[in-house]
Formats: sequence, structure tokens, C-alpha cells
Amino acid sequence: MSDEGANDPLPRMSKEKGEKWAKHWADSMVATAHARLDPKTARPTASFTDCVGRNNEVADDGRFTLRYSVRGTLPRADHAAAVTAIKDTLKKKGFEIQTFVVNEDEEPANVVDARHPEDRQFVSVGSVDKDLLVFIVVTPCLLPPGVDQQQF
Repeated sequence: MSDEGANDPLPRMSKEKGEKWAKHWADSMVATAHARLDPKTARPTASFTDCVGRNNEVADDGRFTLRYSVRGTLPRADHAAAVTAIKDTLKKKGFEIQTFVVNEDEEPANVVDARHPEDRQFVSVGSVDKDLLVFIVVTPCLLPPGVDQQQF
């Protein structure tokens, strides 16, 4: 929600479908990185929050944003190549790269942040530990199906 286009129709998706969609994106990035999801370290997490507008307005119509994350195991020596491969794939899919850093040994090491200008989803991949990358997907503001969109 924002002053400009605040009442534009929001994309519609249930929380369940949104989580499946975000998981699909994260799994795709894990595959591109050639990482593996180890049940001991993956810790998939989905958190739903209310959409907050530019002027801190919050609607009562059930709209939400989802942040999904999972950790993939990959040797640290392969993180830079993995992040680069993901960046290249995201660019081909129309994402705008907001941050791209590759460092073998320094912090912050091996990060790519990107946002899709039309679909407005945000994705991020970064080194979080010696042999771990975190894969994050954040949806745009979504409205559950069958709900009337509140106007501002």
C-alpha cells in the first residue's frame, strides 16, 4: 500500500498457496546453487505479517506479506559461484539486482538481493555460516481470494 496506487488491485493468493509458491522459489534457488537441504540445518521458516502502507496504514481485509527462508548446505569455497549463478538466473528472469557481493573470506560474504519490478517479490541469498547459505523469498502484499479489498 502506498499513496500512489494505494487502491490498485492486489494480487490474490491464499496463505497456503503463497507458502507453496515461496517454497518453490527457494527450492529453485537451492537447486541453482547446487546446495542440499539437510534436515539438521535447513530450518524452513514461513512468517506472515500484515501489509503496512507508506503512511503506516494497515488494512482489515486480511492482506499479508510472507517471508519464507531455508538454509542450504554448501562448502564455503562454493558460495561465490553459487551466488553468482543465482544472480545470473534472476537477471534472466527480469529481476533487478539490488546487492551483489562475492568475497571468499570477508564479511559480508557472498550476497545477492533482487526484486522483481512487476511481480514485486524480493529474494535474497547469502552466506550465513561456514557451510550454509540462507535462501529468502518475500512476497508482495497479497490479498486472500474471495475478500473485498479495503480502499484507502
